[in-house]
Amino acid sequence: QVQVVESGGGLVQPGGSLRLSCVVSTSVEEFETMGMSWYRQAPGQQRELVAELSRLGRRDYSEFAKGRFTISRDNSKNTAYLQMNSLKLEGTAVYYCLAAGIFWGQGTQVTVSP
Repeated sequence: QVQVVESGGGLVQPGGSLRLSCVVSTSVEEFETMGMSWYRQAPGQQRELVAELSRLGRRDYSEFAKGRFTISRDNSKNTAYLQMNSLKLEGTAVYYCLAAGIFWGQGTQVTVSP
């Protein structure tokens, strides 16, 4: 069974940076076929897309993430990343990784606070 585990969340001040990681427990060959996405869910809000990275390397970002966030992957480590810079207060949320459009992780909390 494929498992997805996020890490890297924490408390950061406005303007700060964090890098989230997402490890997928599968073979390297299978991971290479997976599109990877990051979502977030703020308290009382619906889960929303942050960024996605196709298996062929195409990147798409939600408007709020453009210019500040970067999604990447290291296929040799079965890992996807989300580099978040210039974080804002509204970035406080649980961030989730989605692998292959069907496998969700449990999420990692990001809190942006002075």
